Amino acid sequence: MWMALLTAIGLMLVIEGIMPFINPRSFKRTLAAVVQTNDRVLRISGLASMLVGVILLYLARGLF
Repeated sequence: MWMALLTAIGLMLVIEGIMPFINPRSFKRTLAAVVQTNDRVLRISGLASMLVGVILLYLARGLF
């Protein structure tokens, strides 16, 4: 279980590092837009992201 968790965290870090590596200027603009976004919108998008993640994990565990 620990190996799977470390693998998932490592993959997350690689994926999150792609944008600032490829286009740092656009990444800064995106972060500036996020800072000005309403808290409610951020919460809803975070919830939606978590739900999609849980569904993907469920499907991956069920299919493989």
